[in-house]
Amino acid sequence: MLIVTITIIILVFIIITLMIYNMSIHKKVATFNNINEKINGLNVLQNFMDTIGEYNSVDEKLNKINEIIIEKYSILKYSTIVVFDGAEYKLKASNVDDKHWESLTNLYNEEIFKDSIQTAIPKYVTVKNQNERLPYQKMEFGRAKSAMFFPLYIDNVYIGYWLIESGVMQAFENIDTAIIEVIKDNIVTILKTIEYQKTVENIVRKDQFTNLNSAEYLYGEGKKIVDRYTISTVCMFRIVNIEKINEISRKLGNEVIIEVSKLVENSISREYLFVRYMGPKFALVFSGVLPEDAENFITSIKDKLEKLEISLEGIVSKKTKKEIVVLPKINFAITSYYKGTSMDGVTKKLEEYIDNANKAECDINYI
Repeated sequence: MLIVTITIIILVFIIITLMIYNMSIHKKVATFNNINEKINGLNVLQNFMDTIGEYNSVDEKLNKINEIIIEKYSILKYSTIVVFDGAEYKLKASNVDDKHWESLTNLYNEEIFKDSIQTAIPKYVTVKNQNERLPYQKMEFGRAKSAMFFPLYIDNVYIGYWLIESGVMQAFENIDTAIIEVIKDNIVTILKTIEYQKTVENIVRKDQFTNLNSAEYLYGEGKKIVDRYTISTVCMFRIVNIEKINEISRKLGNEVIIEVSKLVENSISREYLFVRYMGPKFALVFSGVLPEDAENFITSIKDKLEKLEISLEGIVSKKTKKEIVVLPKINFAITSYYKGTSMDGVTKKLEEYIDNANKAECDINYI
């Protein structure tokens, strides 16, 4: 009897020891999974940064980010980004079948999400059994079993929402919400660029004299063309004697602007960008061309420009009574532009040099 009792005590001790060991292993596995999830989260954020630099189109960025979210988080089945532009809701990215898009762009009308939009607090919804469907689902029974709804705000202004869905019940209860919040912030950052790009694109205008695009073209549509290449050359030039020509005649000065722009425009490839930057300043971008490779072309253009003899009928010298002929003098500043960097920063640097150069300077300068 004593032997049996001792055996039972030993077995109980062994069982308790194994239970403690299993609990320890479970905690270690849970910790490992949590660390692994954080590492994956950081990898996702790195992918986001790469995407932001790699793609020019905002829609391309949003769709690529949506793909990354689905690819990296196995519990996610669907991800949808909807933007409110002040007048209507527009679906910007989704991997859900397009037959559901109308329903997804109307989630703001659902009672379950109205409070979330008003308070800017995410909403988590899940079914309790496989026979239920989520409250916002109408004709899509079984598509998703749990979801998280994130209202999106820019500077306290509501601009839409992000919805992630899973085919598994209670899928988001143990997800690292800190990483999800950072992902949401990245989505908001990209949406901010939408507003910037729209503003830039809307203020692009055609110059009345030259019919060239204004400088803003370089920062929107133009940048998309340039960023097809890793390195390009940006140059700015100024007609340095335009003030003296204007003293003779403002009309003659306008004619100089027209003739100079016409010669340059007719000399460059369609892949190159040419805009009237401001007044007598013009910007020229050689897409995919290194500065040293553009040197001969720029030298040739400068030579042709400064040989232009420009006059206007009726504008004559008081002394000689002959038609006045003027020749433009051009000052060039050139630098490199690298894909994904600020085009505005590059042109500002060139403009600063041009504006601070000696008024009589007439050269090709590399900065």
